[in-house]
Amino acid sequence: MGVPFLDLKAQFATIKDDVLAGIANVFDDQAFVLGKYVEAFENECAEYLGVKHAIGVSSGSDALLISLMAAGIKPGDEVIVPAFTFFATAGAVSRLNAKPVFCDVQEDTFNVDLDDARAKVSQKTKAIIPVDLYGQCADMEGVMNLAREHDLAVIEDAAQAFGAVRNGQKAGTFAHYGCFSFYPTKNLGGAGDGGMIATNDDELADRARLLRLHGERPRYHNKVVGVCGRLDALQAVVLSVKLKHLDEWNKRRAEIAALYNNHFAANDKIKTPPVSDGNSHIYHQYTIRIPERDSVATKLAEQGIGCGVYYPVPLHLQECFADLGGKLGDLPVSERLCSTALSLPVFDRMTDQQVEEVSKAVLAAL
Repeated sequence: MGVPFLDLKAQFATIKDDVLAGIANVFDDQAFVLGKYVEAFENECAEYLGVKHAIGVSSGSDALLISLMAAGIKPGDEVIVPAFTFFATAGAVSRLNAKPVFCDVQEDTFNVDLDDARAKVSQKTKAIIPVDLYGQCADMEGVMNLAREHDLAVIEDAAQAFGAVRNGQKAGTFAHYGCFSFYPTKNLGGAGDGGMIATNDDELADRARLLRLHGERPRYHNKVVGVCGRLDALQAVVLSVKLKHLDEWNKRRAEIAALYNNHFAANDKIKTPPVSDGNSHIYHQYTIRIPERDSVATKLAEQGIGCGVYYPVPLHLQECFADLGGKLGDLPVSERLCSTALSLPVFDRMTDQQVEEVSKAVLAAL
């Protein structure tokens, strides 16, 4: 029958009336930029996350950029970034003419290897960006301890982990700044681009709000050079509706992951994603590690079963970072994951029968 990698239409059908009503309100008011709808959503997120400040911005990428700017990252500064993550994590560093310094990750959780990160700290290091990859938190206590040892700013890239929990604390709330993406495919996804910055620090929040609006305060009086990084009101009302359902949707994703784990338990070739002690996992991606990944992906595609490769090239080997001197063999775990990691369908409207169909196809493809 085939199984899609993601089915947003099925999700939308369950919330369509509420979403369209919210959009109609924005159009009736003709209030599209910041304003009461954005402020309401920011307040809802701050309460959900348990932080003092939630600042809506234009994308997850801009959340990282604005946070780095607010943290005072300047040209020539070094920022430690895991090599196995989405490009934006490092791209934001380079946009400020700072230098991303790539570290390796743990093979099972895909998150930052603290020992390797510690080895990469130099006198020029000013910040570290741990990533809560695929939907579970990195070892944020360890990251914060490392940061205190070396007086580093910490920007938690929680773009894929809105709603995940570590030791009772929500992802994106451990660091000086927490950054989220509301790209449509995220667990909490908008109708276009959007993002958020979370922080408990009043001064850092003030800087972020200033920077997201061209650095102006009051209007047309620019204190610093900022960016156009605002969250649209249309995105805010869509996301506000979805936030009310997020925990339910994330719970279903965890149930799907458990079903996959059971189907694959007897096969030694398949490494299923573990959940670290103290973590809950929201499974933005359900990612296994398998030999001959590309062959398996091809066979799944032939049967109409969606899958994804996140990510095929580690950041230290990307062409745009060639001037940094990275070479094959520098970060062996990241390099190995790029050839073995395969993400399988996982979405809140997915049925048990679809999970079984995908699982059987994977097993048959090995």
